Amino acid sequence: MTKRSGLEKNNDLYFIYFLILGLATLAFGITDLIVTITGSEYSIGVLNIPNDGFRGGWGGLIILFAGIFYLSGLKDLYEIHQLAKVVMGSILIWIIAGTDIFAMITESIPGGEDGGWFNTAQGFLGTYAPPYAPAIFLLPFSLVVIFCIHKYYKKI
Repeated sequence: MTKRSGLEKNNDLYFIYFLILGLATLAFGITDLIVTITGSEYSIGVLNIPNDGFRGGWGGLIILFAGIFYLSGLKDLYEIHQLAKVVMGSILIWIIAGTDIFAMITESIPGGEDGGWFNTAQGFLGTYAPPYAPAIFLLPFSLVVIFCIHKYYKKI
């Protein structure tokens, strides 16, 4: 009798989770591209979808492919090649979210055009306030793949 990985035992739960995450990621990627193509700016509540060429265009394309990777890796998620597709989707989200976070950090340090060399404490903290790009919302949900990798290699 062969041992089953922890990931294989709860395959239905992981399937539903990554299905929802994949559909949300795909929707955010399509929305990023539509907003960039139309040249309009879209912001609702704490969500801000950028319309610039790099973050909106290329970032939207990367988020779109992350959603495609999530959805293509759903069948037999406990198989290593399918899990690799899901991991790749998460890595794409981590890259875009990392660049968004890095942009927030670098924008918070200088004082602006009318300010000094360094930002004030209020200005510094104000740059971390909402609205946020879609990749930052997807970031915590994409970290679940680390748990899946751990479960895959932990034989029970």
